[in-house]
Amino acid sequence: MGIDAVLKLIETLRGQDGCPWDKQQTPRTLTVYLAEEVYELIDAIESGNPDDVCEELGDVLFLIIFIAHLYREMGHFDIKDVAAVNTEKMVRRHPHVFGAGKVAGTEEVLEQWHKIKIKEKNNVPKTSMLDSIPATLPALMRAYRISERAAKTGFDWNDIAGVIQKVEEEWAEFKSALTADRQTGENRERTDLEFGDVLFTLVNVARFAHIHPETALTVSTKKFEKRFKHMEKVILENQQNIASVSQEEKEKLWDEAKKILG
Repeated sequence: MGIDAVLKLIETLRGQDGCPWDKQQTPRTLTVYLAEEVYELIDAIESGNPDDVCEELGDVLFLIIFIAHLYREMGHFDIKDVAAVNTEKMVRRHPHVFGAGKVAGTEEVLEQWHKIKIKEKNNVPKTSMLDSIPATLPALMRAYRISERAAKTGFDWNDIAGVIQKVEEEWAEFKSALTADRQTGENRERTDLEFGDVLFTLVNVARFAHIHPETALTVSTKKFEKRFKHMEKVILENQQNIASVSQEEKEKLWDEAKKILG
């Protein structure tokens, strides 16, 4: 069993006596499923269960091979071409491993990678170095990539203290907009924008601190989710409805959940 077996499976599914659903698929229709499976894979990795990771990796791999197969049907390339192009690119972008290049550490690896990538794209017409960042990335991930790319041109704060100061400025502007919105009810657009500026600046704080905001928020959200579910469980065991429990009692249960779950 291997890649060839998956290819044969897809050929059967797409064949004359295959599956009606599989025969209708196009690269575009499969993008939705690919995105869903990637997020399921991320969840599996975060769960730490190797069996779940193996299964979800298989689902992602299947869709990647499926999409490559569809392009082969259209006469463009197949999965072997995909692997060959990627291998060549990875070798080219690791001259410190496959060539005479030298690097002192991770930061130099990343800087070298960026320079090689720019050189590769020199023959591709573009209006901005930000154009290659997918518009469909989740907002936090896209904000991180855009700020990271802009910073490589020298358009950046000198240090993290400067970014934190900017966060404080943006927070003050947001509070001002929120106050005005509450008073008049006519400032919603500015309030939304100012809150977005706070989030974008916090993304830059994360970048300076070598923290990925998407990962950090995912961990914090899961922590909150575990504590909240524990609180719900205790309330349910007491034959109560969470909506009817007082705020004081909820806070007490929340503190207990924090002690138990960390």
